[in-house]
Amino acid sequence: MQVTKTTTLGETVALNEPLAPASSQQHGKVQVSHGTGRRWPLSRWLTLLTFAVLLALPVLLAVLDNSFLLTLVSRCMIYGIAAISLNLILGYGGMLSLGHAAFFGIGAYVVGITAQNFMYGTALMEWPFELAASNDAIVVWPVAILLSALAALLIGAISLRTSGVYFLMLTLAFAQMIYFIFVSLDQYGGDDGMNLMSRNTLLGLDLDNDLTFYYVCFGCLLLIYLLVQRLIAARFGMVLRGCKQNEQRMQAMGFPTYRYRLMAFALAGAGAGLAGALIGNQMEYVSPNLLHWKMSGELMVMVLLGGLGTLLGPLWGAFAFLLVEDVLSGITEHWMLFFGPFLILVVLFAKGGIYGYLIRKEQP
Repeated sequence: MQVTKTTTLGETVALNEPLAPASSQQHGKVQVSHGTGRRWPLSRWLTLLTFAVLLALPVLLAVLDNSFLLTLVSRCMIYGIAAISLNLILGYGGMLSLGHAAFFGIGAYVVGITAQNFMYGTALMEWPFELAASNDAIVVWPVAILLSALAALLIGAISLRTSGVYFLMLTLAFAQMIYFIFVSLDQYGGDDGMNLMSRNTLLGLDLDNDLTFYYVCFGCLLLIYLLVQRLIAARFGMVLRGCKQNEQRMQAMGFPTYRYRLMAFALAGAGAGLAGALIGNQMEYVSPNLLHWKMSGELMVMVLLGGLGTLLGPLWGAFAFLLVEDVLSGITEHWMLFFGPFLILVVLFAKGGIYGYLIRKEQP
C-alpha cells in the first residue's frame, strides 16, 4: 500500500518526505492507492476549467466584438500573477508584507526607463561602462525580474530578522522609501509618471496587438502557476509551510528557516517584477502609484478574497476585485462604499475566500 498525493493538476507523487503532515496538504487529498482509479478532486476540475476558459475566451470576445473586455481580462491575469507571488509568502510562509508593490513597481519602471532611453537613443548608464537601452522583451523582462528579486532579497535580508508587526512595518518602510525614490526622478516623470511610445518586442510578435498580448499574459500566468505549484509540492514548500506553523520547531529539526524564508521572499519579488513588466506594457504608462503601499494592500485583498494559502485562489481574487471595481466604478465614483460591504460578505459567508470556500471539503 502506497500513500500518494494528487496535486491540483492531477499528478500523483509519493509522500516520502517526513515534512508532509496531513494538515499541510492544501490543494489535494491524501489518498491510499491500491492500483485502482482515482477520483478527481474539485480543485483539479476548477483549475482545468479556469485555464480552459481563459484560453478560449478571446474566441468568444471576437464574436461579440468586445476588445475592452479582452484588455480587462489581460489586466486581471497580470494582477493574478502578482497576487500568486504574494500568496507564496503570505499564504504559505505566513509573512505579512506591505511592501510587495515595490517589486511590482520596479518591474514596471524597468520597462518604462528602458523604453524612454531606447526611444531617445541614450544609454542607461555611461560609467563605469556604457549600457545601451533595449526594447526587446527577451532582455528587458529578465532584467525587471532580476532587479525586483534583488530588491526583495535585500529588503528580506533585513526584514526577516524580525517578525509580526515589526516585519510588517519594515516592509512598509522600505517600500515607501523606494516609492519616494521614483517620485524624485524628474527625468522619468516624477510624480506624474511617464508614457511609453510602444510596447516591447518579443520574438517577432506584435505585442501592440491586444490578442497577441493577451496570450503572452496567459502564457506567463500559466508558467508562474506551474512554478509555484512545483515549489509548494516540493520539500521547499513543505519547509515553508512548517515555518508558518512553528518556525522554532523547524529550527530544532535542523532546517535553516531564515534561508528558506528569504528565498521565498526573493522568488515572490521576482514574480511581482514579471507582473510589473507586463502591466507597464499593457498600460503603456508607469507611475509611482504602482509602488505605493495602497497597491500592496490591494494585492493583499485579492489574495484574501480568492483564498489565502490556495494556488488558484489569488487568481480568482484578482478577477473578483478588478471586475467588481470595473462594474461599480462605472456606476458611481464612490464605488468603494459598495465594495466594502462586498468584502464583508465574503469574509462572513465565504471563509477562506471564494475559491477556498468551494474546495473547503477537500481541506483537512
